[in-house]
Order: sequence, then structure tokens, then C-alpha cells
Amino acid sequence: MTRTLVAAVAAFTITATTAFAADPYPTRPITVIVPFAGGSASDVLARVVLERMSNTIGQRFVVDNRPGAGGNIGSQVVANAAPDGYTLLYAGSGPLAVNKTLMPNLGYDPEKDFAPVTLSVVLPNVIVVNPKVPANSLKELVAYAKANPKSLYYGSVGIGSSQHLAGVSFEQITGAQIVHVPYRAGPQMSADLISGETQLGFQLLPNVLAGVRAGQIKPLAVTGDKRMPALPDVPTVAESGLPDYKAGSWFALMAPRGTPPEIVARLQKEHDAAMKDPELRARYVELGAEPVMLGPDEAARFISSEVATWRDIIRKGGITIGQ
Repeated sequence: MTRTLVAAVAAFTITATTAFAADPYPTRPITVIVPFAGGSASDVLARVVLERMSNTIGQRFVVDNRPGAGGNIGSQVVANAAPDGYTLLYAGSGPLAVNKTLMPNLGYDPEKDFAPVTLSVVLPNVIVVNPKVPANSLKELVAYAKANPKSLYYGSVGIGSSQHLAGVSFEQITGAQIVHVPYRAGPQMSADLISGETQLGFQLLPNVLAGVRAGQIKPLAVTGDKRMPALPDVPTVAESGLPDYKAGSWFALMAPRGTPPEIVARLQKEHDAAMKDPELRARYVELGAEPVMLGPDEAARFISSEVATWRDIIRKGGITIGQ
């Protein structure tokens, strides 16, 4: 090989290597695992923000629904994925906080095995009753429940769900005794609340909004710090006399532990830009969700605080996955 040819090959190698190293993230579609079924709250919320992010980041976000085991199956896939920014998780309080206490053998640690990108949205619960329940306020509901122990049945999508733990927390704070009824699917849970098979609910807004608007379900209070724009006449639990009662759900965008900080920062930047879009925010209002923009460190601290909060409630309530 001539000296000229050697020099040419070396120059090409250096140029190609430099170009490869300079390729900006992302260079191909990004898979986002949602550990719940299509059409679930997490799935709908994820698609709203990811569609907006796709428009600016230059690549598609491909949602991969991996339901099962309370969100653990899909979450574990991401915990074990390569930390290159091409496999992410969009999950909520169940797999990222509650399940650490509820299911000791997760196969991953939500506080150690992920690099938080951002807390994305929070969703307060709406405390609702069947119209036959003789209560028109949260105060009247508490009085009725205490005077009639175990006469009110409330549904949830499963043990450890936000609806279930909202009910457990309600019992612990008020001293009332109510009965939990777990369902396999949300539509049946909502149908039974309308029919009166169950009389009480601690529900996410999308599950009950149609019934509320039709007068088939009566809303008494929302568990957030402020009233919901979709239900402006429904007071908060603090306004209703239970300032210490907090319940609801939230969702966060997570990457595998070890993902380069510059990739996490890019994803956070795109997420925050999406959250400032007026159309996106209006869509979230319709879904009863409040957009959030917490950085990686703040999100990590928030998740740890949620793990501790629900650990106390679960242990005090004696909740196990087998009950």
C-alpha cells in the first residue's frame, strides 16, 4: 500500500469516526414502554405528549404497551434495557412507588434502576357516589359512612391501584369502614357505580366524567390542591373539611439507569417544550390531568417521597397482593 493510499484511508477513517461521534441523539425511533393496556390513562396521556415531542425531536416515539403484574412487567423491561436513550418508560405511581412495598419481589428497584427524565402529569381523584347515596357533600358522606359501617362498596381496577389506596387512606383518616371491590376492567367498574352495584368511588376523571355529565354519578370532592376546570363547582377535599386527605395518581417519563445525562437533558427539554403547548394543556384539562415539569433530581426526590408515603398507608392498612 502506498504512502498516499495509507494517508487517504486514515483520513477517511478519522472523518467517518468523527461524523459518527457527532451524530446527534436521536438518530432512530425511540420506543416508550407503557406498562398498561392500550386505552388506559397512562397510555392516553403518554401518546398526547409523545406525539407533540415527535414533532420537535426529529424522530418518532413508538408506544409499546406491555401490561401485566400491576405494571411491573413493562417496567422491568426498561430497567434491564440498554441505557442509550432508545428505550424509555412512561409509568405511574403503581410500578414506580406503590409496588415497591406491595410486591417485594419486583425484579427492579424504582428508586435505583431508572434515571428519571421528568414528572409528567398528576391526576387527582374525584370522590363520587351513586345518586341514591344520601350525601350531597364530603362531610355528609363521612357521616353516613361512619353511621353505616361497611355499607358502602367502592370499586378499583385492582389492589394497589390509585382508586384502592385512595379508599384505604379515606378509611384511615376518617375512621369510616368501607368495602373494596377490585375489578379487572374500568368500564365494568364505572357501569356498576352507575347501576348502584357499588355506591362509592375514588376515580380518575375520565372514568366518571360521562356519568357525571349525565347525572348518573354525583361528584362530591376532588383530591387535588385546587378545583378541576372540568368540574369547577366541585370543591376540593380541603374546602370540604379534610385538608390532610391526599390521593391521586401521577405519571413520569423514565430512562434506564446509566443513560447519559445529555440524553436525559434533551428528553426533558423536549418534554417541557411540549407541556407549554396550549393545545396539549387543553387536552390534559379534558382528561383531568395537570401538566408538570420537574427535572430529573426533583422527580427522583418526588418518587422517593411517594414510596415512603404509600409504604406507610399500605403497612397500616395491612394490604397484601393476595387479599
